[in-house]
Amino acid sequence: MENVVTVKNLVREYISTKGIIKKEKKIIRALNGITFDVKRGEVFGLLGPNGAGKTTTAKILTTLLAPTSGEAKVFGYNVFGEEKKLRPLINFIFGGERGIYWRLSARDNLIYFSDLYKVDNKIRDKRIPELLELVGLSDRADEKVETYSKGMKQRLQIARGLVNDPDIIFLDEPTIGLDPIGARELRKIISDLSSCGKTILLTTHYMYEADELCDRIAIIDKGNILALDTPANLKKLCTETSVLEVSVQELDNQLIEQIKRIEGVEDVSILYGDQLHRIQIQCKNPSEIMQQAITMLISCKILEVSTRAATLEDAYIKLVGGKYEK
Repeated sequence: MENVVTVKNLVREYISTKGIIKKEKKIIRALNGITFDVKRGEVFGLLGPNGAGKTTTAKILTTLLAPTSGEAKVFGYNVFGEEKKLRPLINFIFGGERGIYWRLSARDNLIYFSDLYKVDNKIRDKRIPELLELVGLSDRADEKVETYSKGMKQRLQIARGLVNDPDIIFLDEPTIGLDPIGARELRKIISDLSSCGKTILLTTHYMYEADELCDRIAIIDKGNILALDTPANLKKLCTETSVLEVSVQELDNQLIEQIKRIEGVEDVSILYGDQLHRIQIQCKNPSEIMQQAITMLISCKILEVSTRAATLEDAYIKLVGGKYEK
């Protein structure tokens, strides 16, 4: 398939200044020479923790931010230097509640943004009802956005991002802050757009979302791409690995370090919660390690012990390492 996005050795640096009287400048690399491509019609995911470089990449590809060096092209146009040719072909949908006007109705928002994109009035008047129907807002189209729930605002964001009928849609953490029902509704809309042939680049740090929606995923951390493949192939990084999960009420970092030194343990991560914490131990022989781990953790008030097959989340943790907060 044709590549519609091409990124080669992309670097983005920021200058950070500290101090009031004696100012110290420090160069921070948000992107450290990343390379990837996106094929026409696919859903491509950038998966990584907060601060990994996902949003920086999306902003560069949507002409909102200039790269420091390297190459970034969308439909053959340079994102910095040929912006005017590229912008009519793309649209960028933010996560959260930015990008729409709360004191306007949904319909008025879509009319406003259609006019910004210089959409012909006849096309605009035909397209807006179709978009409202697509995102399930037809019956609330003339109510002010300030009366909408978070999920409704996010669905309106999707409609706003489609007013110019873009060939590629950039979605920056679209389900952030949504309840499970709202997130599921939004994922359904994204899936439907993909089925209609839209190319989608999605940034997220939600494993389930990436696994469900994406044809290919690039796992990015600290400005570096650690792996790029299909969700199924990424899971194969842990094919010989099982996960022993121990839910506890309390944590002891010294005990966690001891578990890491058990023979056969490949990695240990912690998913923090309000009432309990889940210790995930990646290993090849959980039955052999279980008794040792339980003996060590008995003082942490164990609530549950289970084993399961490895998932995309486990592959992610194996690549990124460290602690993963869910």
